Amino acid sequence: TFCSVFCRWYWKKEKREPYVKFMQANYPPGFSYEDFGPLFTAEFFDPDQWADILKASGAKYVVLTSKHHEGFTLWGSKYSWNWNAVDVGPKRDLVAELATSVRNRTDLRFGLYHSLFEWFNPLFLEDATNSFKTRKFPTSKSLPELYEIVTKYQPEVIWSDGDGNAPDTYWNSTGFLAWLYNDSPVRDTVVTNDRWGVGSICRHGGFYTCSDRYNPGHLLPHKWENCMTIDKNSWGYRRDAQLRDYLTIEDLVKQLVETVSCGGNLLMNIGPTHDGRIAVVFEERLRQMGAWLNVNGGAIYGTKPWRAQNDTVTADVWYTFSPKEGRVNAIFLNWPLSGMLELGEPQAKLAETQVKLVGYEEPLKWVALGEKGIVIALPQLTPKQLPCQWGWTLQLTDIN
Repeated sequence: TFCSVFCRWYWKKEKREPYVKFMQANYPPGFSYEDFGPLFTAEFFDPDQWADILKASGAKYVVLTSKHHEGFTLWGSKYSWNWNAVDVGPKRDLVAELATSVRNRTDLRFGLYHSLFEWFNPLFLEDATNSFKTRKFPTSKSLPELYEIVTKYQPEVIWSDGDGNAPDTYWNSTGFLAWLYNDSPVRDTVVTNDRWGVGSICRHGGFYTCSDRYNPGHLLPHKWENCMTIDKNSWGYRRDAQLRDYLTIEDLVKQLVETVSCGGNLLMNIGPTHDGRIAVVFEERLRQMGAWLNVNGGAIYGTKPWRAQNDTVTADVWYTFSPKEGRVNAIFLNWPLSGMLELGEPQAKLAETQVKLVGYEEPLKWVALGEKGIVIALPQLTPKQLPCQWGWTLQLTDIN
């Protein structure tokens, strides 16, 4: 839809002029946000196709938004009567269908995003008016939903969001998490993020998210995730998006490489359409990422950060370390015109160090630059001979 993920807030609460005007011009008088429910039809939703695209992307886990801040659940929740995908709109349990397809057709871990608060829920608004001294909303809605999705769908990632400016004690986050990690059906495999109440973000949790589109560019001491969007401006599908609004595959590879070098994971968001499709531009980006990982995955999967995250001499070179092989991976995003790549960080050992370009057979020639640094002669390749198009990996073995 035009106003996408934050439509309800911008239109009804903030009354932003472009949103109000758009709704007046394109929908009948008296049209309410609830009237969007039946228009969410998902007639083209094919969970098997989604699973195949996700698999082709090279991703290791997927997180589906089970409920956002407007409260509509994508499963037939007992606690969201007549405002869920089974009662209204698709008349299907979209969470169950995708979970089944992902588990049957891929090796991806299945995760669920869940918003703690709901913008316009009267129980939440009442609690907020009482400065969160009352807890009607979490006890009757938010917490029961969380227990419901974990018990029913056994997600291995719980991606919590939307604290509503309330503390974790209001949400009873510690109580829920204690159950999740000790008694729930996923207690041995589940991973959680850091959004469980005011002040918990970037401080508590299995992995930190710190902010949306978080990419610090340096090593963090705790596992973290860069959750970002392929559409630069939105988490949802926008009918009015222009091609320039989408990150290119070059942009995305750069994001991935920077993130992994600094100890993070990349969560790349796409917004499906109201009729249940993954738009072709998103599918192309996902498949391109998969093609890149098909060649360079050894520098991403199962790696740890190296002592240097990026190179000190040449820009856009990022390092990872493969502990099993004892190998340093240098991923460079620009192929030098001279054919010579200078790296300031590696300390090479004469007659021992080996340099290989992933996807090319022959070892490469190199020259050490004193104590630290190495110049590598890249092979002269035609565009067809290049292992991939958007960033290349050098494997360095036997270096100090």
